[in-house]
Amino acid sequence: MNAPVKPDPKAFATDQEVRWCPGCGDYAILKAVLKTLAEEGVDPVNTAFISGIGCAARFPYYVETYGFHTIHGRAAALATGTKLANPDLDVWLASGDGDSLSIGGNHFLHVLRRNVDLVYMLFNNEIYGLTKGQFSPTSRRGTRSPTSPRGSTDDPVNAVRFALGAGARFVARAADVSQPHLVATLKRAHQHKGASFVEILQNCIVFNKDVFDDIVSKKTASERQLVLENGAPMIFGAERNKGLMLNVKTLSLDVVTIGENGVSEDDILVHDEANLVVANLLAALSRETHPVPMGVIYCNPGETFASKMVFDKTDSKEVLNAMGDLLRDGHTWTVN
Repeated sequence: MNAPVKPDPKAFATDQEVRWCPGCGDYAILKAVLKTLAEEGVDPVNTAFISGIGCAARFPYYVETYGFHTIHGRAAALATGTKLANPDLDVWLASGDGDSLSIGGNHFLHVLRRNVDLVYMLFNNEIYGLTKGQFSPTSRRGTRSPTSPRGSTDDPVNAVRFALGAGARFVARAADVSQPHLVATLKRAHQHKGASFVEILQNCIVFNKDVFDDIVSKKTASERQLVLENGAPMIFGAERNKGLMLNVKTLSLDVVTIGENGVSEDDILVHDEANLVVANLLAALSRETHPVPMGVIYCNPGETFASKMVFDKTDSKEVLNAMGDLLRDGHTWTVN
């Protein structure tokens, strides 16, 4: 019996030279995406990568599928049209925090609320990297940059809270350097029917170096990350003795230590990824006082946009004929 063929991520890589700054987190994300495509058995001929403008937007050049490098902030709009034109197409969207949450915030909102069936990857490095280090919507207060030399005074946009507020049915978070976890998260996103939003914490080696180091460093990750697993208690820490407990008086999540003050593992909140209330509590956690939730924060499938919009062949022909009649109706002219 022949051994099963092992999925080959290299089969999804193009012959284009990958051009990011040495050490950029985008390399790790590209590696994870190629591995995900291979392990998911994705058909390159039936797959499209859509991007806007920014460092992340180079993705379509590096993945051996169809692709469209669009304009700044408009990737979600183009991806929506792509999916409606061919509902069977496997659509992925690569965008940065500036591309998604600044000029593209409007389109980001609507692709999620409409539940367009695609995977939306937001590369969050908390800075504008391509245009040389200006502060972005996700930059933390005090961030010094060419456009905020005295430190940003803006409160940052929380991408996960934004996505949940927009009505996203699948919301997750991962990090560029956590390869196994990132691949597992992307696979869950790909298997979800509807808009799958994944915020990927990504290091900009030049303009915002190690901004997530306290979260992703091997020395601190166990204390700073809350890796979520559906149906499992929210436990974290190097000793696996810390957890989150629901405070019913304040409707908040408190960090507690198992074995102290009468707290047992039974008191730790169990993650239910279909619970929107808990998802919002997790999204609102402060990085100053709580661990950062990683993995699938919310997953509750619903009717997709294409399933509501696509006509059958008869309807489509009638609609096209009606549109043609409308375009030819009234005053027309010929340009010589």
